Amino acid sequence: MTETTLTGIRASDEYAAQLAEFSDHYADIQRRRAALDAEEARLLARSASYADAFADVTVPAIFPPAERQALSRRSTCAALAMATRTPEQTVQRATNDAERLVNDAPAVLASLEAGRISARHAQTIIDQLSDVPTAGRTVFLAEVLPVAEESTNANLRRRARVLRERLHPESITARAVRSEADRRVEFEPAADGMAWVHLFTTAPIAQGIIERVEAAAAESRAAGDTRTCAQLQADALAALALTGVTPDDVMSSPVLPHPIEVQEHIKPTVQITVPALSMAGASDAPATLDGYGPIDPETAARIAVNAPSFTRILVQPETGAMLSVGRNQYRVPADLRQASTGLRPRSFGRLGGRRDDGCR
Repeated sequence: MTETTLTGIRASDEYAAQLAEFSDHYADIQRRRAALDAEEARLLARSASYADAFADVTVPAIFPPAERQALSRRSTCAALAMATRTPEQTVQRATNDAERLVNDAPAVLASLEAGRISARHAQTIIDQLSDVPTAGRTVFLAEVLPVAEESTNANLRRRARVLRERLHPESITARAVRSEADRRVEFEPAADGMAWVHLFTTAPIAQGIIERVEAAAAESRAAGDTRTCAQLQADALAALALTGVTPDDVMSSPVLPHPIEVQEHIKPTVQITVPALSMAGASDAPATLDGYGPIDPETAARIAVNAPSFTRILVQPETGAMLSVGRNQYRVPADLRQASTGLRPRSFGRLGGRRDDGCR
């Protein structure tokens, strides 16, 4: 055996030993973190019990008993939130989950405390357990906990859903009808002028939406669009929601409209506040979209050009506090409309570049 071979073997052994050390250390950190998560769950559950026990003492008797308990719990959560600089609602949700873990699934808590499962595994079990009838919970926990201790959280989630369906005495049809009543759309602001729109609807409708935006994105990509698949799918959904237009509807132009073009269909009223200097292009101070916050002045100008009228609002320049609102409405000046229109690129889509077979 040559010296080179021996050196390679030693290096390989050293690398393997180092990887084993990293793995052992990482696994130990995860076990300690799980134990801390279990300790936190016990603390939160104990704080909730303490709040219930002292509700009649700490909250004035003018409130009904149920309301006294709720106020006592809220006061306790507020104290924990202040101590950790955490939103109060986050602490309330964590407390509710902790109570279910401690009171309804002590075996899961013990497994978490021993580091055999993570907090994510425990959360998945608790989420599924809440919809399992009381009579079937013992069987559910006995079958799902071994799965949690031997698999990833994603696999646990799939197995837990199947098990929950098998143990639930009510048919899935009846539960689907009840759940369908909760369908809704939610708006969630994000950073840098972006936001999320969440749609909660039936699975077939959600799947149909996904398939349609994927097909529209694939067709636009096949026509030479250089946007990424993720961008095309987002733009397809925006175009469908705001204009009703996708490549399925306009066969003469398979290229999806750009977000800037889609913004032309937004008709704002007083919900968008734009500094006068920004509207004139003399300042880059952000505009304010009501319900969201600051947006860039170019986007504001493109949206404002489609507003049927403006309302004068005087604000305090440092704090943004509203000082007065004008009684009159003003039409968009022609020069401003022309200037804002000039902000739009003239064409999008067929810009060449690498083609892709699809975006699925």
